[in-house]
Amino acid sequence: MTTFTTRPTLQGTLGMVSTTHWLASQAAMGMLERGGNAFDAAVAGGLVLQVVEPHLNGPGGDMPAVVATASDPTPKVLCGQGPAPAGATIEHFHSQGMTRVPGSGPLATAVPGAFEAWLVMLRDHGTMGLAEVAAPAEHYARHGHPLLPAVTAVVERVRPLFEQHWPTSSELWLPGGAAPPAGELFRNPAWADTLARLVREGEAAGGSRERQVEAARQAWAQGFVAAAVEAFCRRPFRHSDGQVLPGVLTAADMAGYQSRWEPAVTREFYGHTIAKTGPWGQGPALLEVLGTLEHLAADDREALDPGTVTGVHAVVEAWKLAMADREAWYGDSGGDPVPLEDLLAGDYLAGRARLVGPRASTELRPGRPGGRQPRLAAQALGRGEPVATADPAAGEPTVRRDGATRGDTCHIDVVDRWGNMVSATPSGGWLQSSPTIPELGLALGSRLQMTWLEEGLPSSLVPGRRPRTTLTPTLVLRDGHPVLACGSPGGDQQDQWQTLFLLRHLVHGEPLQQAIDAPMFHTTSFPGSFYPRGMEPGVMVAEDRFGQDLLTGLEGLGHQVVRQGPWSLGRMCAVARDPRSGVLTAGANPRGMQGYAVGR
Repeated sequence: MTTFTTRPTLQGTLGMVSTTHWLASQAAMGMLERGGNAFDAAVAGGLVLQVVEPHLNGPGGDMPAVVATASDPTPKVLCGQGPAPAGATIEHFHSQGMTRVPGSGPLATAVPGAFEAWLVMLRDHGTMGLAEVAAPAEHYARHGHPLLPAVTAVVERVRPLFEQHWPTSSELWLPGGAAPPAGELFRNPAWADTLARLVREGEAAGGSRERQVEAARQAWAQGFVAAAVEAFCRRPFRHSDGQVLPGVLTAADMAGYQSRWEPAVTREFYGHTIAKTGPWGQGPALLEVLGTLEHLAADDREALDPGTVTGVHAVVEAWKLAMADREAWYGDSGGDPVPLEDLLAGDYLAGRARLVGPRASTELRPGRPGGRQPRLAAQALGRGEPVATADPAAGEPTVRRDGATRGDTCHIDVVDRWGNMVSATPSGGWLQSSPTIPELGLALGSRLQMTWLEEGLPSSLVPGRRPRTTLTPTLVLRDGHPVLACGSPGGDQQDQWQTLFLLRHLVHGEPLQQAIDAPMFHTTSFPGSFYPRGMEPGVMVAEDRFGQDLLTGLEGLGHQVVRQGPWSLGRMCAVARDPRSGVLTAGANPRGMQGYAVGR
């Protein structure tokens, strides 16, 4: 009997796209229809996401991607996570009386990496010119797109901030003194003009396609965009802690940065190779969890079934352990390399599995990989502000304990007929993260809030080093061939939701859409990545579709279960390819009635 799903799992042979907005999905598919490859499509879709989901990502944000090419299936990571500016020192923040990086405002911005990373992807692996792939985004920015209700809600929530403190944001987002109505066409002509000028400056360079894309990148990083960013950052604006201060990002910071390609971090799992970013992201934590679950399943196979009390308990407890390791060991700021080989070693994960007891843990228990002594930030040990007091403009909190949703991020997956595959999670530069730069039509990001103002930690604030990001796309290979690209928005929950999807799809054989539609859960029993960095010991959040018996059973094991609406958690996207037949498939999240997969 066929299992009912909200949508079909799409099948075809030309190409497949899954994103968090239908306009981005169709823009990307349009490139595939014109003969472009997965990289052309991903860039076109990614640029549209910046326009139609401005409360979730923007050109001034961040973008990691995991890719594989038809000619070289070895997974590679494109790191579009910019580092801390030269002036973003712990001493500077302390001199302003700050004990943590604010969640919004120009001081919280890292070097913008998202738009620059899309250009690097197009330059190195695309086949089309920037004018062609940027045309849909410029069209929607110049002529308008039907505004999402969520955008209207975000603008309304931060309206007092815009009206009283961020006049440049008010000019764009409060026309006539009110939030733009949902469903009406919204235009951002300044960003359309910026895109058009970048295209013109690229084309003026002449020469090859690659040379023109690189010239556009230089106009961004070393030309008129960088100059406007520096001039704007010299102006003081209100931050989420209430202080009115200028930023420290300069044109020199932007000129000194270029997104880079890195090897993916991989681990085997049930006949598949899971590829993730390095430990400057949270990706390796997913590999830790999958390895821990393998050890637990040796004693009880139900540990791999997230539809049972045993399986949910195993996943939640494994994630608590992995997130404790993330807090103690992950980052880009330490003097020594992150001990990934030890963190992912079989004997280490077997030891972590032995810590999963019959009842829910409320402790933060980082391990000792290779015998090393863990060190945690003082604020991670329970002295952070309660989550409920967070500024409504701050950070990227998603589903909170009170059930409110406070934003998210974006995702895009693409596979083409040749076997090129892309998984990317653009984020940051939200309309509410920093004041709008009026001549550019964009906002800067606030990723530095993920760093600690405490010396000597892997995730301390250090100029030139990347903040540890939650952005975590996934690529899966089988027998050396890429077979799946997937990911989800959701801050600290991204990899937690992906775990459930991977268990259902890779272990239990559920089709993409069925695995996406199935009920989701996550835990918040670890220090959060976003201001004000709160922790909720023992809490797990679950869609109430799991049923009363299962949720009551989990409460009997000591979990503080926060019940959410039946379709409230998870934002999964996924595309897949069968290397033997060439058949492509895709699925997308129905929650929020926004994500969509297309293909043929």
